[in-house]
Amino acid sequence: MSLHAHSVLQMSSMLRNLEGFLAKAVAFAEAKPMEVDALLNARLSPDMRPLTFQIQAACDAAKFAGARLAGVEAPSHPDTEETLAQLRSRIAAVLEYLAGLDAEAVNAGADRDVRLGFLPGKVLRGEDYLRQLALPNFYFHVTTAYALLRATGVAIGKQDFITELNLRDDEAAQS
Repeated sequence: MSLHAHSVLQMSSMLRNLEGFLAKAVAFAEAKPMEVDALLNARLSPDMRPLTFQIQAACDAAKFAGARLAGVEAPSHPDTEETLAQLRSRIAAVLEYLAGLDAEAVNAGADRDVRLGFLPGKVLRGEDYLRQLALPNFYFHVTTAYALLRATGVAIGKQDFITELNLRDDEAAQS
C-alpha cells in the first residue's frame, strides 16, 4: 500500500467521519433544544483542550502530514472558528486541499527529511514521521473529538468512526 493511501486517503476518510460527527452534533443540539455552539467548549478534563481545538488540531495534523510528505507548503488556517458551521467549513477546506495533493509527490516523501518547527535541528524520514507522529497525533485528536461528543450525549458510535470497509463477497464461503 502506498504512503499516499496510508496518509492522505486515510486521513481524508477520517475527516469525513469527523464531519459526520459534527452533523450529528447539530441534530442532537436541535432536538434538545440547546445552543449547538455550546458543544464547542466541551472538555473531558479541566486541563484538556475543548472540542474546537480538537477539530482544528485534527485538520492541521492532516494538512501538515500531506504537505510535509509531498514536499509542499501547507495552507494557513488561523484558529478563529467560533461555530460548528465554521469548523465544518474548515474540515471541507482541508479535504479539498488533501484531494489536490499529487499522490506521486506524497509517495516520494517516504525517504524525504521532514523538519518540525518544535524540534529544531532534528529530522525524521517521511515514513517514520507518518508512522511515529502524524498518524498517532491525528487519531488522538479525532478520537478526543469523538469522546467529547459522546460525553455530551451525541448519539455516535463505532459505526460512525469506522465507515469505509471495502468489503467483497468471500468466494471461499460460497463454495
